[in-house]
Amino acid sequence: MRSCVIALLLSVTTLDAARAAKGAGPVKVFPVAADSIRAVYEKDRADTEKQLREGPTSYLAAVARTDFGEKTALVLGRAADCDLRVDDPEVAAHHLRVTVAGDSFRVEAVDDTAHFLVRDDALRSATLPPGFVRVGRFMVRLSHQRFPALIVFDPKSPAFAKYHGLAWYPPDFAYRFVAFLTPNPKADTTVIMSTRGNARRAVLAGWFDLAVNGKPVRLEAHRLLEPGVDEKSVSIFFRDATTGGETYSVGRYLDPQPLPNGAWLVDFNYCYNPACATSPYYNCPIPSKANTLKVAIRAGEKDSHYLH
Repeated sequence: MRSCVIALLLSVTTLDAARAAKGAGPVKVFPVAADSIRAVYEKDRADTEKQLREGPTSYLAAVARTDFGEKTALVLGRAADCDLRVDDPEVAAHHLRVTVAGDSFRVEAVDDTAHFLVRDDALRSATLPPGFVRVGRFMVRLSHQRFPALIVFDPKSPAFAKYHGLAWYPPDFAYRFVAFLTPNPKADTTVIMSTRGNARRAVLAGWFDLAVNGKPVRLEAHRLLEPGVDEKSVSIFFRDATTGGETYSVGRYLDPQPLPNGAWLVDFNYCYNPACATSPYYNCPIPSKANTLKVAIRAGEKDSHYLH
């Protein structure tokens, strides 16, 4: 549905590169498109709340995490000597051994009675990309990010009792832009620090120049160099004048959407909190100093105060 709205937006708006270089202002949204765009925002927010409220891999379902650190393999199970202990009858004493294999993971059942599910297939061993496997009622995330870890999700997590919805600013087309990305002529690998203290590799792909509330703003656009990240995508990790007050203290994220004419939809109504705003079991990029804005971006997700 969102792609249909983008196509409609392109049919009623124009933008040239010269304007983008000066800082693209908010795109004009005609009445014929406005209701459809608002409906997309509403659905996106409802889906996000439903996933948090009841999803098997909701941030609230996360109950344990162990990083590989210097180890190449971790054992998950019920026994006290496991690297990641899940003390539950549905889990064998030594259920899984997970080994980092390049950008993938080698997953092997250890005890004779143990197995794991990938979708609906019961397996004893497999080499898998980053993703999820199921052990009993638990989902286990094989998290890579060049800083591999195992994260356990429990549909009976006590954190679900803390659910109190999410908060957003009302949709505001003043924060909806169509802009060209100014490419970085020296797109070398850079480092983005994370909330768990490790350095995550990324490419500074370029910059978006916008006019936000009439003020020029330049935003760095990065692409994390991690398994599973689309090589054609970019992300904006930013802070603004609302950060630490109305919005989450670490900052917020936005994933611009490429358009057929080479421009990008940069719509702050879609900006969202990192997972670490809701759960302590995540590792989230910290916005760079260059992406700390003096203007207030009163669009997208607010801080719902799940963690204090």
